[in-house]
Amino acid sequence: MTRSSGAIFLDRDGTVNEEANFLSSPDQVRLIPGAAEAIREARANGFKIIIVSNQAGVGRGLLTEEDVRRVNARLEELLAADGVAVDGIFYCPHLPAAPDLSPADECSCRKPKPGMLLRARDELGIDLSRSFIVGDKLIDVETGHNGGARSVLVRTGYGSVEEKRIGPDGAVPEHVADDLLDAVRYITSVTSTNNG
Repeated sequence: MTRSSGAIFLDRDGTVNEEANFLSSPDQVRLIPGAAEAIREARANGFKIIIVSNQAGVGRGLLTEEDVRRVNARLEELLAADGVAVDGIFYCPHLPAAPDLSPADECSCRKPKPGMLLRARDELGIDLSRSFIVGDKLIDVETGHNGGARSVLVRTGYGSVEEKRIGPDGAVPEHVADDLLDAVRYITSVTSTNNG
């Protein structure tokens, strides 16, 4: 029986690529410096790399799912130009739940719900207990907690503002890193060198 792999789940905007409000054009995609190197190091240490992203702009009518796919394809092209790849990209196109929606009517994939992590677990053989999520918002940290993964907040994107909101009543990341490369180096320092 094949042992399940650990993964590093990455928020997209503000973590891998520069934050752009409702990013809808491939021309707007800019990698954050060090992101490709971070992914290379993570993969070299046995982690699968999976991007998980809320894309509520689709539900708001500000962009289409085809726009999201084109942006994701451009992101993969830029990473490939640096010789790295990701194992999967998952996104939630739904709006945040309206207050009058019952739990049965809400989607299960919008972070902080763990639906995208659970889907990756099932489709890609991920061991969530050996996994981390890295993002620039506390909602990413909550997603990790809800899915049974550890979490790192990065100061890129909205992270430096979100860091100020860390408190006893909310989700607390295991670590706060300057950027994705710093986060991956933290993760590899606290895990074994052979993760699967």
